[in-house]
Formats: sequence, C-alpha cells, structure tokens
Amino acid sequence: MSLPTGSTAAPGTAVAEHHEILRALTGTPKRLATKWLYDARGSELYAAISQQPEYYLDEAEWEIIARRGADIAALTRARTLVDLGAGSGRKTRLLLDALHAEGCLEQYVPVDVSDAGLRSAEQALRASHPQLDVRPRVADFTAPLGLDKADAPVLLTLFGATYGNFQPAGGRQLLATLRAQLRPGDGLLLGIDLVKDEKTLIAAYDDRAGVTNAFVKNGLTVLNRKLGANFRLHDFDHDVTWDPRQKRIENALRARRSHTVTLAALDRVVSFTAGERLHVGISAKFSQERISSELEAAGLRLDRWWTDDAHRYAVALASVDDGLAPLR
Repeated sequence: MSLPTGSTAAPGTAVAEHHEILRALTGTPKRLATKWLYDARGSELYAAISQQPEYYLDEAEWEIIARRGADIAALTRARTLVDLGAGSGRKTRLLLDALHAEGCLEQYVPVDVSDAGLRSAEQALRASHPQLDVRPRVADFTAPLGLDKADAPVLLTLFGATYGNFQPAGGRQLLATLRAQLRPGDGLLLGIDLVKDEKTLIAAYDDRAGVTNAFVKNGLTVLNRKLGANFRLHDFDHDVTWDPRQKRIENALRARRSHTVTLAALDRVVSFTAGERLHVGISAKFSQERISSELEAAGLRLDRWWTDDAHRYAVALASVDDGLAPLR
C-alpha cells in the first residue's frame, strides 16, 4: 500500500522537540502540550479514564457508533480507514466491523504518538481481523500523512474529545490540514463533545478515583525522561476549571510552592511561584452550528450529525465541499 508505516522521526527531531517544550515552559503562561502525556503509562491511564463512571464520552460515543456504524459504512464505503489518535482502538472496531460487512474495507491505519499503545492495538486487531491490512503509524497527525489516490476512498476518524483539545487557531489549522488530504468521495468522521452543565463537565475531567490527576501528572514524568528534568509530582495539584465564555474545560497543574525545576538536557532552569498554573490543555465543547461553521471555513461540508440519546455527544460526518452532492 502507498501509505508508509512506522515512525516519522527524522534527524534533529529530538532537538526540535526539546526547543518546543522549552518555549512552552518559558512562555506566559507556561504550557505543557497534551501530546507529552502519552507514553506507555499515559496511554494506559487514558484508557482507564474512559472507564470511570464520571467520564460519559466513551459510553456516548460507543452508543452512536454501535447504532450508526452500518450507516457510516454505507455512506462512505471507505477502502482505507485512517484512525487519528487511535489509542487502543476499542471503539474503532465497531466501525471496522461495519465497513467489513459492507465489503469495502481493505486497510486500517491507526495513527498515534504512543508506539506502545499502537502495538498493543495492532496485535489485537491482527488476531480479530486477520484479513485486514493493519498499518500502524507513530506520528503527529497535525502534519500531512501522505495519503495516496490508490487508498481512496479514505475515511479519516478523529474520536473522543480530541478536536476540542486544540486552541481555536489550532483547530482551524487542523481542519485545513485534514481537508488538504481529502478528495471528493473521501470522508471525515469527527467526534464532538457538546456543551452541557458545568457540574457534569468538571466531574468528567476530575474523577473521584484520581485517574485523570495521575494522567495529567504523567506529563511531568515524560518531561523528566525526555529532558533529564527533576519535576516532583507532589509539587503540583491538578486544577480543573470551566470557562463559560469560551465554553471550554481548562486543565492545569498548580504549583503548591515556589520552586525551580532543572532541565538538564537543555542546561536551563525554570522557576514556578506558589499558585502558578502550568496549563496542560483545554477541552472545548461545541454546538452543531459552530461545528458546521468551522467545517465550512475549512472547505468541508457537514453531511450527517448523530447524537447519543442524552444529547451529550455527537459524531459528525463531513466531506469535501466541492459543490456536488454530499455523501449519501
């Protein structure tokens, strides 16, 4: 197949990563990109988050895919399924089964920054779907993936609350990047967390068992390993807030005391004051109207919109807005 596999790392990538992290840790406010939360341990913790009773997203998304998988397969007739931010791929298997039943699927390309998570999912899929060409890629999906006409029709999937993790400008850029890789007849299946009451949202990102707390702090462990840093997890508290104006959850780590952290690989020291927040990420919540507008701005068209029964979550099917009829 034409879609390459394996890591996309090139010479100098580690240096670029180090400087990216340094800029984030020395900016105002200080930031830690969510992609640095995902090593093998981070992937395990993220999977555990989806099993917490407060975390409604996984259940709602599963409900939609289980109910609408056959419709999605019939509408897209995808030959290649490219699963962005694949993780364990648990929900995707429902879609794989539906596409297989439709008689069209040949290739599955899970894309994730965590090699360990991909390999585990690959082994399970090869056992359960021996006829499927599984081609995992360790990559950052915000960059072009090199799709080829021979793989068409392609269905890109971005599940969970991943789209909401991007700042507005980053979300626009992501949709533009995805649009540039699609051709007429291809599709984009986008998971959308909907606006709802603050209590439900806060609970979903600050579970009583402390799994999300451990997941977010795992980012510090990753930095310690990558940069030879000496972050101490007990120096930070997990801090979750809801911004009603921007309609988004804000995840952060708040320094419990004034202290410094040494980044040995960069020969730099970063200082934190007591109460200072290290911004880890956002999770924006959306309406159908907003998503339709953002897709349109990227040259995409909203063809279908499905929600769970409780209207907590939606799955949007979009395609290239070429002036022709939508996927149907």
